[in-house]
Amino acid sequence: MDTRAFQIRYVLAMFSLAMLCVLPGTALAQQKPAAGSVTIHVAAAADLQPVMPLIAAGFEKETGIHVAVSYGSSSSLAAQIINGAPTEVFFSADYSFAERVVAANLTDTPAPILYAKGTLVLWERKDGPFQPLTLTALTNPALKSVAVANPLTAPYGMAAVAAMKHLHVYEKVVPHFVQAENVAQAAEYADTGNSQLAFISLTLAKSARMTQTGTYVVIPDSQYPEIRQCAVVMRKAAHPAEGRRFLEYVLSGPIQAQFAQFGLTSKDQ
Repeated sequence: MDTRAFQIRYVLAMFSLAMLCVLPGTALAQQKPAAGSVTIHVAAAADLQPVMPLIAAGFEKETGIHVAVSYGSSSSLAAQIINGAPTEVFFSADYSFAERVVAANLTDTPAPILYAKGTLVLWERKDGPFQPLTLTALTNPALKSVAVANPLTAPYGMAAVAAMKHLHVYEKVVPHFVQAENVAQAAEYADTGNSQLAFISLTLAKSARMTQTGTYVVIPDSQYPEIRQCAVVMRKAAHPAEGRRFLEYVLSGPIQAQFAQFGLTSKDQ
């Protein structure tokens, strides 16, 4: 690996650590479970990194059930679960990847369950060249790089491509793509200066780190298919009852009412 590549990977790793450190409640969510307590394993789409630690901490405080969360693109998480990764609940960033797990006959319901709706935004550092940020940045001659989650595997990447096509800017922007594995990595690329702009989720844009370092503009929801974030519980998991209890907690009125502050739209809106 050359020196430049090593430096980029090191910076991205430090950024990921910083993202976790600035989220209140993360330490609670990641602390070791009490002796004798049940631990459930949750696979969560990358856009939920600022949200899930807080939810998990509240659930653990209320129930004593520890929640261990892993993040990734919805596609990769679905594949891992189908291949046997121990998981009680899978929170996808869309319907289709949760449906793949249903089709593999692994879930306790015949269809994915809607838990929230997502919002796509365009993000830039506050010291970037396109401030104040507007969508006209996508056609600015100074544009050199735009981070986008892999549209083949990441729902927010799919939404970004759809939005650019609806806005009639895709052909101009695609030569400047910096492809990320998932939406959280797209955010990292922009925050660390390895891309000028990034298409990311509103959940990430509203996180403490990204609010401190950048600004965003919301992509009109008429420009891309609705991002229906869905979940499934694995019926043959080690603790399916506890997994179901956690999903019910996420679906409950008090948690749904908090979603707006995290950048999600509740399932009933």
